[in-house]
Amino acid sequence: MRTRQRLMYRPRSWLNLNWGRYALCMVLAMMLIMLTTGCFSSSGSGEKAAPTGHTVNLIYYTIGDPDKDLKLVNDRINEVLAKKIGVTITYIKVGWQEYEDRLNTLVSAGTPFDIAFAPEYATYAQRGAWLKLNDYLPNIGKGMYDAIDPIFWKGVTMDDGGIYGVPTNKELAVRDQWMYPDALVKKYDIDISKYTTLASLEPLLKMIKEKEPTYQPMELDKDSQNFFALDGYQYISEKSLPLMIQALDPKSTVVNIFETEEARKVLDLLRHYYEKGYINEDAALRDSQGLKRGEHVFWKAAGGGPLSENSWSKDRGYKLVAYPVTPALITTESVRGGVMAVSAESKHPVESIKFLNLLNTDPEVRNLFNFGIEGVHYTLDSNGQVVPKPSEDKDGHPIAGASPGYSGVQYTQGNWFILKTMGGEFPDPLDKWDQFRAGNKEAVGSTTVGFTPDLSMMPTQMQNIQMVWEKYFPSLMTGSVNVDVELPKFNEELRQAGINEVRAEVQRQLDAWRAAHPSK
Repeated sequence: MRTRQRLMYRPRSWLNLNWGRYALCMVLAMMLIMLTTGCFSSSGSGEKAAPTGHTVNLIYYTIGDPDKDLKLVNDRINEVLAKKIGVTITYIKVGWQEYEDRLNTLVSAGTPFDIAFAPEYATYAQRGAWLKLNDYLPNIGKGMYDAIDPIFWKGVTMDDGGIYGVPTNKELAVRDQWMYPDALVKKYDIDISKYTTLASLEPLLKMIKEKEPTYQPMELDKDSQNFFALDGYQYISEKSLPLMIQALDPKSTVVNIFETEEARKVLDLLRHYYEKGYINEDAALRDSQGLKRGEHVFWKAAGGGPLSENSWSKDRGYKLVAYPVTPALITTESVRGGVMAVSAESKHPVESIKFLNLLNTDPEVRNLFNFGIEGVHYTLDSNGQVVPKPSEDKDGHPIAGASPGYSGVQYTQGNWFILKTMGGEFPDPLDKWDQFRAGNKEAVGSTTVGFTPDLSMMPTQMQNIQMVWEKYFPSLMTGSVNVDVELPKFNEELRQAGINEVRAEVQRQLDAWRAAHPSK
């Protein structure tokens, strides 16, 4: 608290005033001084917080389609945040295809912002874009630090020991799952647990093409599916750098996956499926997207945790069933799948940490971000579960299949375990989060959880590899081109771009990391 200013000298006639009036004036004067000077408290990091009564506005970027009611939800969020922590936010959602480019532009241009969803967390941390949080977590951020599973914090810890982002507390292992329409599974008495390899799918795809012509047998897009995980591989960095290792082999060496026999078998099979008409013709050109409501698709792959088919069924508009085809494996990628980070240039780091702490510990705030406003975007059923309200036309009639005007992107915005569960047509079990906790206990860690190669010294090679990947990956991974012709070109251009030099550097860093982490 600042020292109060001394009262000014008054002439002796001041004493002749009525004592009651004098006392009242003294109280009013003291209150005025306190309001104008403000009251400050120090944070654990040594920074001063905003004065009492002063609301700090934070600029927050995240991914997702901008919602019709985003401003309405933003206003309600700000009412709650201002009351609880003296903070408001400017809530900006950027479309799925534009977000990464926008984030890169924000960071590169030095555009002011405070908090952002960080899909390429490690890359930006190595660029110095994110605030180091270590000094804040024991005090301002203690609530969220205690609430989030320690494995997530381990996963976002960089080689310098720094934590530069807040991970989403969710499922630890994101398993590849194959989903099917429940109606067709029942109609043809299909045991989906028997189909766990790409080759095993052929009889099903053939049957659907012949007997269910309104259904697309297999749906892929240009981002495609990580079919290599079926053979135990995991990416050592981002997918556009096609270097992989065997996830459970502590001595596995780094390989260009497209030079392996396993990859050749996958590509040949995808080409066969494409030529048979099982894969959608526009796969190599189709952007990654969610499940289009009502669209007839027999097989589709996605990453998810327990009970994911419930949310997928809601998105598709009819019941889906799903079966996991990869192990419950904890990887660096899975624990970094939903990181929120504070800009290193933020002028409000203390308030940013307070906001993130509240988002991860306060059910009112977390549910508001995820579901919108109760009574406007959803109602609660008799079990206290969320039932989304559909959008309405100008006459107040529900529009079938339309979104409720707002929806959060759950994996990007904090702790799942304080969210309400979903009711409605495909309700979650009431013990949903207990099932998630049980699944997390059974998950197995990859041998490289927490390892992140630093390739900042090889910008030219990385850029060239990215360009080659974009040229060949979508068409090869969707079966759209002749593998005999295109795969040799792909690998040759990758070599010219410098992938062997990058592979050698990643291997060197991995060897050093393993030596420093012998338990791995």
